[in-house]
Amino acid sequence: MSDATEPRDFLAFDLGAESGRALLGRLEGGRLAVREIRRFPNTPVTLAGHIHWDVPGLLEEMKAAMRDAAALAPQGLSGIGVDTWGVDFGLLGREGALVGLPYCYRDRRHLGAMEDFFRLVPPPVLYEATGVQFMPFNTLFQIYGLVRDRSPLLDAAADLLFMPDLFNYLLTGRKAAEWTIASTSQIVDPRTRSWNTGLFQAMGLSKKLLQPIIETGTVLGPLADGVAAETGLAGVPVIATAGHDTAAAVAAVPAEGGDWAYISSGTWSLIGVEESRPLVTAEALAANFTNEGGVGGTIRFLKNVTGLWLVQGCRRAWEKDGPAGYDDLVRSAAEAPAFRCFVDPDSPDFHDPPDMPEAIRGFCERTGQKPPSSKGAVVRAVLESLALKSRLVLDRIEVLRNRPVRTVHIIGGGSRNELLCRFTAEATGLRVLAGPAEATSVGNLLVQAMAAGLVASTADIRRIVRGSFEPRAYEPSGGIEWEEAYRRFLELVERP
Repeated sequence: MSDATEPRDFLAFDLGAESGRALLGRLEGGRLAVREIRRFPNTPVTLAGHIHWDVPGLLEEMKAAMRDAAALAPQGLSGIGVDTWGVDFGLLGREGALVGLPYCYRDRRHLGAMEDFFRLVPPPVLYEATGVQFMPFNTLFQIYGLVRDRSPLLDAAADLLFMPDLFNYLLTGRKAAEWTIASTSQIVDPRTRSWNTGLFQAMGLSKKLLQPIIETGTVLGPLADGVAAETGLAGVPVIATAGHDTAAAVAAVPAEGGDWAYISSGTWSLIGVEESRPLVTAEALAANFTNEGGVGGTIRFLKNVTGLWLVQGCRRAWEKDGPAGYDDLVRSAAEAPAFRCFVDPDSPDFHDPPDMPEAIRGFCERTGQKPPSSKGAVVRAVLESLALKSRLVLDRIEVLRNRPVRTVHIIGGGSRNELLCRFTAEATGLRVLAGPAEATSVGNLLVQAMAAGLVASTADIRRIVRGSFEPRAYEPSGGIEWEEAYRRFLELVERP
């Protein structure tokens, strides 16, 4: 490894559901210090009724952040890395230019494509081939939606790049598919870590659209000359960090031993464990669990659960009538009566309703519950339900891998929500360690440091995280009221 005592600066871009952020990380003496240097909206562009990524706007914001970083790190940057959520992609034409703006997974163009694809490849066969849970917006189904609808985009396309790979290409000119982001697509065999070309053939497509899969932490090369001239960062390497935001976050879980689980809590709640090999069984298929790539050759065995998206949707609705501060809403939730009603976060009611509070009230009425009557009661119902859903998923994980979970690490933005963390400890009966809130960016930065030879392994990454960020601990009280709440919640979510 290179000398890790001298300060080294890395730049991480984390593009999330509501905003993009640029964070500067300094690794010095075995500790990582992180500061946000720029935040910008990641606002989808709606064109002709479809929801797209604003790639040109995001790229300009990223270049502005790079200029900021050049001023803040005059000694130079040791790397730049980009992470985003999974499944979305862009298409390049034969001349290397974007063929339209990439679609956002929340666009409805691919509705029904998953069910249509199952006529070509039955679900058990598809799961055996990929080990990825079925969600209607998985890359495979997004692509099949284009095939089904005879989209002219496919006729013009020469290359497919997942979103972090697309930004890496725009920064360097190199096309590649980083392992963790590729693994979310439902086109990869998790055992061989290679494309399942038969799935492309089933759609009548050529695998030539797909890029070679590269290892997490591959140095792609320096910034392209034009980008370097615009930003003042000539010669800075772009690193294919853990391009999937959850993979980056899980790499930064400050865990020791092997009896822990994680909840990467944000818009989505990603609940899972780290395994050395895929767990592709009939039981895992029945529970709709996924096997996705992790850092250091690991597999993230997890389930995607809709998370704080419900609270975010409520805030957007309430802010039409005035400010609806997140902290104020959580305080009101803490004061609201407990266990009055529950929701299933994964109900289609909450996919993208025009009015989230009304959708929550409608769900309660439809399921024979009295709807919440105040903002605090709505938020409390959501947070209690998220905690109970976490227990449901963790209970199933223990059965599926036949090993107990003793500690839960909550990472990501949700780790700042003390009420949610406390509810999760109570609902699961497990010790909860919360933090770091910036786990995605921390993982992004430390994978870059590993590529630079400053960090030896994922165990070394976690040692640095433990030494750099102090988690908050939440212990369950053992109250029986949560057991009764869980019984009621199970009746709600498991009803026919």
